Amino acid sequence: MEEFILSMMNQFGYIGVFLLIAIENIFPPIPSEVILLFGGFMTTYSELNIILMIIFATLGSLLGAIVLYYIGKILNKERLKKIVSGKIGKVLRLKNSDIDKADEWFDTKGNKTVFFCRFIPIVRSLISIPAGMSEMPLGKFFLYTTTGSLIWNTVLIVIGSIVGENWQSILNIFDTYSNIVLVLLVIIFVVGVYLFYHTKNKKKNLTK
Repeated sequence: MEEFILSMMNQFGYIGVFLLIAIENIFPPIPSEVILLFGGFMTTYSELNIILMIIFATLGSLLGAIVLYYIGKILNKERLKKIVSGKIGKVLRLKNSDIDKADEWFDTKGNKTVFFCRFIPIVRSLISIPAGMSEMPLGKFFLYTTTGSLIWNTVLIVIGSIVGENWQSILNIFDTYSNIVLVLLVIIFVVGVYLFYHTKNKKKNLTK
């Protein structure tokens, strides 16, 4: 995977970065850290410059995010409710009211969520789907996605240009960061699911 990424960037420059970052946003397992750090390094030995590298990377981030946003719009709240009304809802013990609550939460916290999730591996891509499902205004989605992605892309590209040939040693640091964040997210998810069902069961017992 890494060899393919580096080969494409060396061959196509800015367009390669744009396409790879767009694909990375749709398929999160592709590591943006490799693309951005190496992109920064490329500016030290080629005619490519940092500003254009950041612009094309951010445009790629926005394109990938928009694709997932519209996938979220297709999988809208009403379709989710239909799914929840069936067997899947019974197995997961979910109701239509739970979908409404999640949608209301995203309506109030969505702006900050979309922005800050751009710094979290895997989640930075997938957060676009619930944004589309909750019908977050496209203008706001553009603003917070662009701002968050711009900061993330700038930091990594600038670091790559500073460390130069040593960009791979910095990659190890970001790999560690990604692993720690993913473990924390799994823990938060498990605790969240437990609290969700624990609260529901408690309310059920009180109404009996």
